[in-house]
Formats: sequence, C-alpha cells, structure tokens
Amino acid sequence: MNARVKAAIEHWSYVAPLLQPARNAKEYAQLVEALDAAIDAGGADEKHPLARLVDYLGDLVAEYEAKDKMPKAATGADALRYLMQCDGLRQVDLPELGSQGVVSELLSGRREFNTRQAKALAERFGVSAALFL
Repeated sequence: MNARVKAAIEHWSYVAPLLQPARNAKEYAQLVEALDAAIDAGGADEKHPLARLVDYLGDLVAEYEAKDKMPKAATGADALRYLMQCDGLRQVDLPELGSQGVVSELLSGRREFNTRQAKALAERFGVSAALFL
C-alpha cells in the first residue's frame, strides 16, 4: 500500500464529511465553514493544491443552496416549516420551543415566536434569530 493511500485511510473520517452533499442546514454550515477555510489557506489561487478542493466544496454549497430555496417573504412559521422539512424534523423534535401544542400554534401562525424560541432555533439551524421574529 502506498503512503498516500495509507494517509487517506487514516484521515478518512475527517475528510469524508467534506466530500458529501449537505443533507440539512447543519451540514450546509459545515460545508461553508470548510470552503471558507480552504479559501483562506490559499485555495482561491487556481495554482494552489487546495484549488480543486475549493471548486468541489463550492459546487456542494451551490447544490444545497439551489435546492428548494425558501421564499424571500417568508414568515417565521414559513421559515421553520422549511427548515424542518430540510432536516426531516417533526413537531415533537423541537422541544426547545415548548410543548407540541405550542409548536403547532407557532407553525400555524396563531402564536408568534418569542426571543428565547428564536435564539434556540437560530442556534439549532445555524441561521439568524431575526428569521423567526
């Protein structure tokens, strides 16, 4: 086994997540962070060894962004429904908002998000709390 293959095998658990399309907002944020780091490390220069990684990560980020974009005039409830759909979540998966009844009222627009809920959602999904307020 050559040294490159051996090194790839040893580091695969760290590299593999960078080579897969994002399935949810958290994985998307990780891809964007990796892309930024690769660019900062010199990958913006087409002659740099990281340039191919920057191209690949950029394609993965663009692919995720192109999928089911959230409407620009979305309400907080619309945004939450969209993020739940992207991550395959159900109402019961959001205990940080309160009971399932509270989540239902938030999603239907009968209740508005409070600051605590908006901050919890922002942290969970890696978005701005303003999206929900």
